[in-house]
Amino acid sequence: MANWLLEPLSFEFMRLAIATAVMVGVLCSVVGSYLIVQRMALLGDAIAHSVLPGLAIAFFLGVDILVGAFISGTISTFVVAWIQSQSRVKIDAALGLVYSGFFALGVTLITLLRSKLDLNSFLFGDILGVTSADALRTFIITIIVLLLVKLFYKELLFYTFDPLGAQAIGLPGNFIHFGLMAAITLTIIASMQAVGVVLVVSLLIGPGITAYLLVKELHLMMGLGAIIAVIASVSGLYISYYLNVPSGPAIVLVVSGLFLLALLFSPSQGILTQAGTANRSTKILRQMKQLRR
Repeated sequence: MANWLLEPLSFEFMRLAIATAVMVGVLCSVVGSYLIVQRMALLGDAIAHSVLPGLAIAFFLGVDILVGAFISGTISTFVVAWIQSQSRVKIDAALGLVYSGFFALGVTLITLLRSKLDLNSFLFGDILGVTSADALRTFIITIIVLLLVKLFYKELLFYTFDPLGAQAIGLPGNFIHFGLMAAITLTIIASMQAVGVVLVVSLLIGPGITAYLLVKELHLMMGLGAIIAVIASVSGLYISYYLNVPSGPAIVLVVSGLFLLALLFSPSQGILTQAGTANRSTKILRQMKQLRR
């Protein structure tokens, strides 16, 4: 067992991948919890797809592609907010239109600019290709975002559950909103190399929503979600190493599996552990025993 656990750690690429996966898992759980509580899970998916045009343009101009991704993702949130303010279009429709439009623009730019950008690695991730510089960048983003969440936790908590009340007492609602959007964009950028833009929403939402089925308070949801994300990320990498399957999808499958277990067996909200379900199961078992007699 010890050899089974230690063998992958003898390779530097696995050590870097595990360290990056742990950082990304913690970051996604903390930021994703706000999206879940605000019922804005689709926003994470929209921003993830919206970074593609920025990647293509930055690569063509020779600029850091992550800077381009941040600018593109931020612009997409402004476009969604502008559509909402100027029309009666609901936010889910605006998000769907903006994210598909930005994604199509990104694919078109990659084709027109004849970019050598590896589209597949950004769509589905390549965490085993993480370099020391990538891990350091992920570490810096993780520290900055977590520190800001820690400093403004009470303000974010108030705004999340009562945005109108927060503005009424003088909190800068627009500043908090766009600060949260910036944190989500940075989280997605840090996660792109792990699971790609297509699968990042799973890591952003999955651990948090699993914790949501097990605990009630936001800070507990963040903490438990981070533990679940770390377990899923490390387990997914070991599965990827021993079964020779893509690492990003392996991590996402473990996240989905843990959510399914919580959905079935959560002490307070589990499908198979609720009082009504338990009573029905007991009645069915009694009827089966009577039939056998």
